[in-house]
Amino acid sequence: MTTASFAEQFRVPLPRELRDQAARLSWDGFVSAYGRAGGPLTLSRWRCLDAERPAARLGPQGRTYQATIAVRGVTGTCTAAASGPLAALTTMLHDRGITLEILGFHQLRCGTETATFIHGSNGRGASWAVGFAPEAGRSALEAVIACANRLLNDR
Repeated sequence: MTTASFAEQFRVPLPRELRDQAARLSWDGFVSAYGRAGGPLTLSRWRCLDAERPAARLGPQGRTYQATIAVRGVTGTCTAAASGPLAALTTMLHDRGITLEILGFHQLRCGTETATFIHGSNGRGASWAVGFAPEAGRSALEAVIACANRLLNDR
């Protein structure tokens, strides 16, 4: 168990809105409170179905994403076409009755991992969450799931 504050351990400037909370919590306490510590929502598989497709035009290209998502123990495969993975995941959640609008997004390198901080709202409340993973894209997906779980747990 790490007793140093999250801010001391992280050593990278946090989003302004999280600095006070991070200063008061240990690393373990912060990750437990704001990370994917549990909840009714899990993401067990994620992939882009057409990542190898050549670009048809300049600029962002819509892609088709697929995920295995469990909500309160009911697992299903979801598919969404979107301009990026976060748009696809929030669409998939919406299709399963879970609203999440991303209000803020911060991504920072933390040693060998990427930390993604997401501020999200479900229309009734707002919350910050964090996701960690070696790959930036997976870190962002983990943060979205953590944020959705925090909002679902606050109902």
